[in-house]
Amino acid sequence: MTGTPPPTSPGAQRDAVWTALLRARACAYPLPPHGHHPHFTGAREAAAALRAHPEVAALRTLIVGPERALQPLRRLALQAGVTLYVPHQHKAGWYWQLRDPAGAVLKAMPQVGEPRLRPQGAQAAVLACVAADRAGGRLGKGFGWGAQGLKLGVPEYTLAHPLMLLETLPCPPDSWVSLIGLPGGVVEVPRRAAGHALD
Repeated sequence: MTGTPPPTSPGAQRDAVWTALLRARACAYPLPPHGHHPHFTGAREAAAALRAHPEVAALRTLIVGPERALQPLRRLALQAGVTLYVPHQHKAGWYWQLRDPAGAVLKAMPQVGEPRLRPQGAQAAVLACVAADRAGGRLGKGFGWGAQGLKLGVPEYTLAHPLMLLETLPCPPDSWVSLIGLPGGVVEVPRRAAGHALD
């Protein structure tokens, strides 16, 4: 998806991306991807690209969403000794604090994680998306954890498949990110847009 599409609603844009991914067989369980943050093909490579970016590689404490597409990133970060905070499955507003790489998998978090009310010392956050654009606009699935960004005053990043990346979103974004990890590299949001993202 390239160019500047005509204006549309956030719901229509989400549906267009979900359908494009499904038709291209570019996502895995849960299928169909509609209603979810897609578990897209190449998520592992996108995670490695984002994790290797100098801005991210220097961080020691991250908030990372619970989605399957972010599992490779959680694993890479934990293996590198990064402390993670992942939203608690059963306590709204709480997080699992994780240091064990086994905690990359959601079902293992209760065994190896410690519940925390605040993501103490978090330096940045990685949120899943349905679509993103090169100005840093991020469109999530429309509900749930992190739907409108975290508003914690830390940089926010995301991962995306090329079919999820547009030049410009044709609808208002849910939140703003400063880096977008793709299977082929990292999109760095222009400084003026990144400043908007962190307002």
